[in-house]
Amino acid sequence: MLNASLEPLCIVSVHRAVLLMMCGKATVLETDGRTLHSAHVELPLPVVISLTRYVHVPVRRPVPPTRRTVLQRDSHRCAYCGGGADTVDHVHPRSKGGRHEWANVVAACVRCNHRKADRLLHELGWELPFTPRAPRWSIAFGSGAVRADPLWSAYVVA
Repeated sequence: MLNASLEPLCIVSVHRAVLLMMCGKATVLETDGRTLHSAHVELPLPVVISLTRYVHVPVRRPVPPTRRTVLQRDSHRCAYCGGGADTVDHVHPRSKGGRHEWANVVAACVRCNHRKADRLLHELGWELPFTPRAPRWSIAFGSGAVRADPLWSAYVVA
C-alpha cells in the first residue's frame, strides 16, 4: 500500500486492500490481470494500491541488527563460505571491542562461526566478499513472512 504521495507505507492483505478500494479510500495502481467477482461487483485483484488521501506517517526508527534481520539482509548465506547460514557472527569480536552494529555483524554457518571463534579475519587469512552495512528496507518491507511481488519493484527501493 502506497501513500497518496506514492511512498510505500506497508503490506496489507488482499481483503484489506479490497475493503479500502470499495470504501473509496484507495485506488489500484498495479494488478496481475486476475479479477475478484461477487454477485454484483467485479474488481481487479490489487497488487499495488494507493491511498486517495495523504496520511502523515511518523519517522521510522532504523531496523536493529537482530538475528532475523541480519539473516534476511545476507539472504541466509554464510559470509565466509557462501553456504546456508543459521547464526550470526561479529566480524570484529565483541571480546576484542567489536560492537553489535550492522557494519560488524554478518550471517554465518555454525561451522564457520565455530572455526572463527573470537579471532579477527586477518588472523585466519579470511576476507569478506562484501562490506556489511545497514539494509535500506524498513521493518514493513523486510518481513520474511511475506513474499515480495515483482510488481512492487517500481515502488519499493531495495
